[in-house]
Amino acid sequence: MLSKNTLKFIKSLQQKKFRKQEQLFFVEGAKNVTELLLSDYEVSQVLFTPQFGNENEGLLKSLEAKAYEVSQSTLESVGSFQTNSAALAVAKIKPNSPIELESEEWAIALDDVKDPGNLGTIIRIADWYGIQKLFLSEESAEFYNPKVLHASMGSFTRTKVFYTDLKSHFEKLSLPIYGAYLEGESIYETKFGKGGIILMGNESNGISEELEPMVSHKITIPRFGQAESLNVAVATAIFCDNIKRSSK
Repeated sequence: MLSKNTLKFIKSLQQKKFRKQEQLFFVEGAKNVTELLLSDYEVSQVLFTPQFGNENEGLLKSLEAKAYEVSQSTLESVGSFQTNSAALAVAKIKPNSPIELESEEWAIALDDVKDPGNLGTIIRIADWYGIQKLFLSEESAEFYNPKVLHASMGSFTRTKVFYTDLKSHFEKLSLPIYGAYLEGESIYETKFGKGGIILMGNESNGISEELEPMVSHKITIPRFGQAESLNVAVATAIFCDNIKRSSK
């Protein structure tokens, strides 16, 4: 039976300090929960409505996690969604482990990207373009923030993320670093190699000065109109698209 204490505990995971303390997080909605249940994450609890249960009976029966059928109002009372007619699942946070890169592999690095929605969207974009590894500065948004996970639309389950001091980490790499700048070589004229790092900067300040000397290629997306700048997630998508085009 689902107790009030369990519901209170799940609700507490909306806060970063409790996620960090318990090393647990939750996701909401049919898409994210389904993706989570099919992934290699260790799921501990699933709350679901009768409709979600009927549609995913086989998947739920195969779980070792505790599963509870609940009302929509119960789901909405513990989660962050205003409306949730599907499910919510609690899982264990993965350790922040170093990621190895092959010489002909692409990864994305984010320097102080603070907005959870931007991070989640970038994760989804990376997944779309087959880029599975992200290096994040320690000041960037938290990967397990509910807003990040929701914006990723399940792509977080296929993404490896490593929070690190980017400067010291870049010093260990031999791959070229392509940094996004307002001024630099046009992305349409750049000859991208078979592997490297796409470095995106902070939403307001761009790439930090300490990382600038480590950038192999300063790349810009040419502006044809009057907008002052591009959203960092949009710019990331343009970079990924041009890199994939050049690798054909």
